[in-house]
Amino acid sequence: MLIDWFTVCAQVLNFVVLVWLMKRFLYQPVLNAITAREKRIADQIADAAAKETQAATERKTFEDKNTAFDLQRAGLLDKATADAKAEGLRVADAARKAATALAAQHQQALATQAAHLQQLIAGRAAHEVFAVARKALADLASVDLEGRMVEVFTRRLSELPDPAKDQLGAALKQSAEPARVRSHFELPAEQRAAIQNAINVAFSADMPLRFETAADAVCGIELSAGGQKLAWTIAEYLRDLEHDVAALLAPAAKPVAAPKSPDTSTPDAAPAPRADPVAA
Repeated sequence: MLIDWFTVCAQVLNFVVLVWLMKRFLYQPVLNAITAREKRIADQIADAAAKETQAATERKTFEDKNTAFDLQRAGLLDKATADAKAEGLRVADAARKAATALAAQHQQALATQAAHLQQLIAGRAAHEVFAVARKALADLASVDLEGRMVEVFTRRLSELPDPAKDQLGAALKQSAEPARVRSHFELPAEQRAAIQNAINVAFSADMPLRFETAADAVCGIELSAGGQKLAWTIAEYLRDLEHDVAALLAPAAKPVAAPKSPDTSTPDAAPAPRADPVAA
């Protein structure tokens, strides 16, 4: 069999050309396409992995935030519960204190009203007793009793302490008007003379006097001049006793100071000695 080398060479050349053409126009683009596709797939895989990692990170962050939110919500709920409980206790305690204070105030008001009523009743009773006593003494007063009171007045005038005597004497001497001598009944001339003599002796001077009668001067004598007064009357004892009783009836929380006895000299005079009711 004869070999046609020309044909063989032509076929080899054709094959080489065909291979080159296939590699140039077919295989290389296919390889490039495959490479590009592999690269695209690798990029997509990498992108997917990155997104998966990001998603995992975000999920972890979300879970952490959710856990922190749950913890914060639980803490806020516990705090709100504790605050509500504390507020409830505070309101209940305030209400209890207010109720206690109101009850105490009400009880104090009742006690004050009871004490005031008791004081009012006792004061009214004492007032009525003193009124009856005054009326009885006024009904029992007589000229003879007034005469005895003149004797007591002159004796007590001589026994007057020096400071009170000096103060009263200065008022008598400085007064532009005659000193007033008041009594329930009109005094006879001899009793007036006795009083005039006792006053002149006591103050070592001739003191002008003006004798007057007064319905309120029950069983006694009252000497007044220049804002000073000296008196020995049963009415004065009743007023002193009434003041003492009023002081005893006053509430202990607000002690009532007993008013000055009318027997004392006003305002700068020293207290005058009290007469003996038995002697009167």
